[in-house]
Amino acid sequence: MTDKTQNKGDEPIKTSFSDEELGYFRELIESRREEAQQEVDRLREQLKNEAESDEHDNAYSFHMADAGTDAMEREKVYMMIDRQRKYIGYLDRALDRIENKTYGICKVTGKPIPKERLEAIPHTEISVEAKMQQKQR
Repeated sequence: MTDKTQNKGDEPIKTSFSDEELGYFRELIESRREEAQQEVDRLREQLKNEAESDEHDNAYSFHMADAGTDAMEREKVYMMIDRQRKYIGYLDRALDRIENKTYGICKVTGKPIPKERLEAIPHTEISVEAKMQQKQR
């Protein structure tokens, strides 16, 4: 994928959003980041509570099928934590783009990403046009 967010002088293409609009997106992204971090914290607490619960279970209630189910559930929680952490990383990158005023510029086409798309997916780095090009490949 070619990064077209640079112009010929190697200067990044700047956003067309005003400082006020960038502030709106910053608040939106920070809110979503906080929600995602709370979800990670909740999932980690769940794992901790399950580990403590497992320590207190006695050998008579242990069954191999139960152990397998527990392991699958733990794996699912770890996957959800990983997914949320990736999402937080995407949100952090979006905050960086706001900071350097390149937010809302498609890194594939170099064109502005519509405000409606950014409101729906504020961490996106590509336009719908670029996304469709990727799917055709």
